[in-house]
Amino acid sequence: MNSLVIDCAIRRASVDGRQLSLTCMEFELIAHLAAYPDRVHTRRRLMELVWQQAPMGDLRTVDVHIARLRRKLGPDHRALIRTVRRIGYALNPQLVPGNRSGNTA
Repeated sequence: MNSLVIDCAIRRASVDGRQLSLTCMEFELIAHLAAYPDRVHTRRRLMELVWQQAPMGDLRTVDVHIARLRRKLGPDHRALIRTVRRIGYALNPQLVPGNRSGNTA
């Protein structure tokens, strides 16, 4: 069962009941992706919305944070984050249970 739960009120994320140890930016990134499942977000737009700064130069920091998130999700759940080649990332809605509230993905 691929159950990703994001609780923004207490800033906690878990997958299949296992709490994820996330940095502040990793949490913000997964919470943002989970809020809009299947919406493709460009690296530039993620920098603007998640990092809240105008993207300048290299946008690899987004890729690095996505790679860390995938590692922390583990091999059974890394496919939750879908790469859209040369564009950006999306949360794969086929692997996420239906939204039960604004805080759960």
